[in-house]
Amino acid sequence: MPDRPSLTPSPKTFEPRASRREWIGLAVLTLPTLLLAMDMTVLHLAVPSLSAALEPTSAQLLWIVDIYGFMIAGFLIIMGNIGDWIGRRKLLLLGAAAFGAASVFAAFAPNAELLILARSLLGISGACLMPSTLSLIRNMFKVAADRTKAITIWMMSFMVGTVIGPVVGGLLLEWFWWGAVFLLAVPIMVLILILGPKLLPEHRNENKTGIDLLSAVMALAAILLLVFALKEAARYGFDGRAIFAGIAGLGIGTVFVIRQTRLENPLLDLALFQYAGFSAALVSLTVSIFTIGGSMFLIYQYLQGVVGLSPLQAGLWLLPSTLAGPIVSFAVPALAARIAPNRLIGAGLALGTVSLASLALIGPLNGLAVVVVGMTLLSIGLAPVTILGTDLIVSAAPAEQAGAASAVSETGTELGMALGVAVFGSLATALYRSGFQDRIGDDFPTGLDTRASETLGAAIAIAKSADAQLAQQMIKVATQSFTNALQISVLTAATLLGLICIVALRSLPRHTGGSETS
Repeated sequence: MPDRPSLTPSPKTFEPRASRREWIGLAVLTLPTLLLAMDMTVLHLAVPSLSAALEPTSAQLLWIVDIYGFMIAGFLIIMGNIGDWIGRRKLLLLGAAAFGAASVFAAFAPNAELLILARSLLGISGACLMPSTLSLIRNMFKVAADRTKAITIWMMSFMVGTVIGPVVGGLLLEWFWWGAVFLLAVPIMVLILILGPKLLPEHRNENKTGIDLLSAVMALAAILLLVFALKEAARYGFDGRAIFAGIAGLGIGTVFVIRQTRLENPLLDLALFQYAGFSAALVSLTVSIFTIGGSMFLIYQYLQGVVGLSPLQAGLWLLPSTLAGPIVSFAVPALAARIAPNRLIGAGLALGTVSLASLALIGPLNGLAVVVVGMTLLSIGLAPVTILGTDLIVSAAPAEQAGAASAVSETGTELGMALGVAVFGSLATALYRSGFQDRIGDDFPTGLDTRASETLGAAIAIAKSADAQLAQQMIKVATQSFTNALQISVLTAATLLGLICIVALRSLPRHTGGSETS
């Protein structure tokens, strides 16, 4: 079985260290990552005001939040290959232009249906950005030590985006309508279009003459069908639609894999998965993002709907957790040189498991304190997981396949985030609805109980127009039901993360040390 090149280098291979130009170019490459992190967090903050303005159903609200990640996940492998073919810088600039235009469309969407469409377009254009940035890093930083530092900075930009996103988003929501959060993307995309051609080198795979369109369609269909099946199963159980979509997705996926083994230039080179630690790192990274994405989606709703914080206040209270990740990230390269990947990533997953489980202690008197401490520990634990997991995945591939390997890494990340929101959002919604209907009295007005049991935001909106006694009863039942749903959801996430911790300890590389070359 081949090993990870950066961990088992050839002593005869020497590459130049990165120059000042590469490090300045890295600053440009962090901009899309910073933006996408901000976009994720500000949208979570905007959910209550968005719900009040557009009045989406619970299903529409989940689609608004997670269709973006689903489309990114579906198109990443395709776009990664297109970047290898036409040039990674060119794809990055095309994606930046499209993302800016789609952001304006989303900001002024007049209803839930058009907002879902706009978020779909954002996902497709976002799929052009992420593999381009990571694959350019792979090509620009040829020495493993430089590349680990570059990926750390790249990942830190994502974490910084989660830090400033709630604050900037909270300020925007204090003064403007919900759509203003999408306009954050426009100046950043303009900056990329201006600086990119001047500071970023162009890289492409000279041996790639195109992409297999049938494989592209099959990959997209398989991912979207499997995502839909999981989403439907989480909301309604394994009904006919979920089973049919799941079987169809697995069938198309199987044919896709067989086809890749027979193509001279496959869309997805399955040989990547033969490198030591590649698959385990991908699973660890995906599941980590899956659990934190779903938990954050619920925590933001809890802070605003149950604790009663404004969007800005919720963002400020979560500053300790969002600051902790970037601070810890500074130490990851040094720790990675002394501690084996399986132990360092395993320790991070173990801490993440404990922190998620601690969120189940949320109660009427200690809810805010538990959230701040638990989310801070989660941020610290997952810092080495995301950085080293990404490094292991990207470094396994030869430089000419950087786009495809980066796309696999980003597919895992975005699919994990989207599925986290979909699965845990659907689980919490089902638990909330069941708990609300069990707790509400028989004297509650007919029809209102159904509407209020849709989402926590719907219950709060209805309570504002009800008489005082009815409003008090509705808020009490809604907050109790949502808190219980949150507790069960985070315990489920903690259990899953604990299992992945065992996988990481057993399957990731067990030797330390970096390489000067790859």
